[in-house]
Amino acid sequence: MGIFYFFFLMLLASSFMCLYRIGRGPSAPDRTVAVDILGIVVVGFCALLSVMTKKDFYLNIALAWSLLSFIGTIALAKHLQGRRFDE
Repeated sequence: MGIFYFFFLMLLASSFMCLYRIGRGPSAPDRTVAVDILGIVVVGFCALLSVMTKKDFYLNIALAWSLLSFIGTIALAKHLQGRRFDE
């Protein structure tokens, strides 16, 4: 059970680093990458909770979160590039 707490702390530390980069990022693409990585960290939290509690509900949340994170990153990249969403 101790290894789960180690992974939990590592994910928590990486989420704080991502939040720092989102707040203090030098440019908009850096912030976009940090938001994308934060989405991956949230999926990691859900996967870890699923293994710890032995409930597959958290994997469903992780799957939905990863799809929404991907779509959001694509939309933000298109916006930063100055293109319309239908192009």
